[in-house]
Amino acid sequence: MKAITAKGAAAKSAPRSKSLKGHTIRTIRKDWDLYLMAIPGLLFLLLFKYTPMYGLIIAFQDFSIFKGISGSSWVGLKHFERLFVSAEFLNVLSNTLLISLYKLIFLFPLPIIVAILLNEIRQMVFKRVVQSVIYLPHFISWVIVGGLFINLLSVNGGIVNTLIVKFGGEPIPFFMDQGVFRSLLVFTEGWKELGWSTIIYLAAISSVDPQLYEAAKMDGASKFRQMWHITLPSIASTVVLMFILKIGSMLEAGTEQILVMYNPVVYKVSDVIGTYVYRVGIGASDYSFSTAVGLFESVIAFILVVGGNALCRRYLGRSIW
Repeated sequence: MKAITAKGAAAKSAPRSKSLKGHTIRTIRKDWDLYLMAIPGLLFLLLFKYTPMYGLIIAFQDFSIFKGISGSSWVGLKHFERLFVSAEFLNVLSNTLLISLYKLIFLFPLPIIVAILLNEIRQMVFKRVVQSVIYLPHFISWVIVGGLFINLLSVNGGIVNTLIVKFGGEPIPFFMDQGVFRSLLVFTEGWKELGWSTIIYLAAISSVDPQLYEAAKMDGASKFRQMWHITLPSIASTVVLMFILKIGSMLEAGTEQILVMYNPVVYKVSDVIGTYVYRVGIGASDYSFSTAVGLFESVIAFILVVGGNALCRRYLGRSIW
């Protein structure tokens, strides 16, 4: 009886697999041009994202550039043990989490608010000017942004400190003050990236059905109620997607930004995992240890993305997958 049942199941699964295969072939033939366009992107991911993962094995070796990967000795989890008992790394990890948390709390809601407010503006010329002004800094490299703010906030001749002195205050060494530097990182990140995130939310808002707003007006809903009960729920999927991506990049903490702006005086409050890997890996040529740190960061980022997605699916009813 069991043999007959197994044969029946196999007979049923065979046509299914054939039909699925045929459907896949028909889909590829129908959209062959789209699949052809995807090939360069897939090759890029394969060559520059997946192939370099082979180098992760040096995290388990005492790597020597003269011996190469094949000739270097294996040491197991030695570098990870060193990582977890290092007081310097614990400080770096706490800096990374604090800076990322500050950026998440203060900067994540800001573009949502700006996008909703811009959506309510009916003077298109003013709206486009504001969009352009806040969007342009996104295209400026952090090297330029760092130099710009160093000049603006300089103790000697900076516009901001000049105004502070004129109003009777004392000049503030923004780039040398450990109590101010993290706030400076948050502010400059917001100034540079606010427009980019706002454009994303504006694009999501543009897909909202205008009839929903008309119906709300007929029911006597105020602008605030329309934003709260129509606009926000309609872009909730985009908000969740951006939130999960933001959580996944928490351990990145703006490495390029900090490399440009920080100095040894503020290492204690600004040295994050990315800058630490750069200093140890390139500065001290400790490639195995820096690779172990980078691998640790990647694993935690993966866990944060999966965990954030699960939490959003459970409590908000929305998720990426």
